Amino acid sequence: MTTATASGTALIEIKDLTVTYRSKGREVRAVEGVSLQVAARQSYGLVGESGSGKSTILRAICDLAPVTGGSIRIAGEALEDPRGTDFSRQVQMVFQDPYASLHPRHTIDRTLSEPLAIHGIKGSDQKVMQALQDVGLPTSFRFRYPHQLSGGQRQRVAIARALMLEPKILLLDEPTSALDASVQAEVLNLLNRLREERGLTFLMVSHDLAVIDHMCDRVLVMQHGRAVEELSRDDLAEAKMTTAYARSLFEASADRMLA
Repeated sequence: MTTATASGTALIEIKDLTVTYRSKGREVRAVEGVSLQVAARQSYGLVGESGSGKSTILRAICDLAPVTGGSIRIAGEALEDPRGTDFSRQVQMVFQDPYASLHPRHTIDRTLSEPLAIHGIKGSDQKVMQALQDVGLPTSFRFRYPHQLSGGQRQRVAIARALMLEPKILLLDEPTSALDASVQAEVLNLLNRLREERGLTFLMVSHDLAVIDHMCDRVLVMQHGRAVEELSRDDLAEAKMTTAYARSLFEASADRMLA
């Protein structure tokens, strides 16, 4: 399937992407021939059930999954293999589980200042405090450990860490699915605010169309590693799905989307 071209210049361009794993002597195609384009400042969603390949696309962008076909370009440039420091300054990822993505023995201060040290960026004290304020956390959290924070607070730290190098692109892998329902909306609203303030571009994975509807301008529905259907936000609002699978996802999320 070939998706519609995003308006404007594509900041993220994926063409005919295939990701193949070897498992127990056989090949497993986690992603097969997927193409998409995301314009600068746009929020683009990938939605589908577990095993649809949506998270694998994010991992492929970060060189964490074996690309066996197709191409990935950021701002018109093919990605280096392995990814270099320029990639880290342009693209950062926020993982699903804030309990697993933060080092349990590192203070929040160390977690946030480490990317700056790796890239030789000075003024970490001020930048760390500003980053905490930007995600709605008090600066007194600097010297706490992850176990001293709630799940929502940990995910805010993970978002702050992703923004330390001032990237233009955030890859969001189910960023609220591990959180309580009462906290999910807070984190999603935080992400929307940060995108608006910083001119960020999002590529976001979710199994829930209600989350995608809240966050994204366009969405690619995936099933069994393939692109099924691309929808705009207006298409979602008007239930203009053309495939049975996309409609089943919509109907499963409809109550939350209308709430």
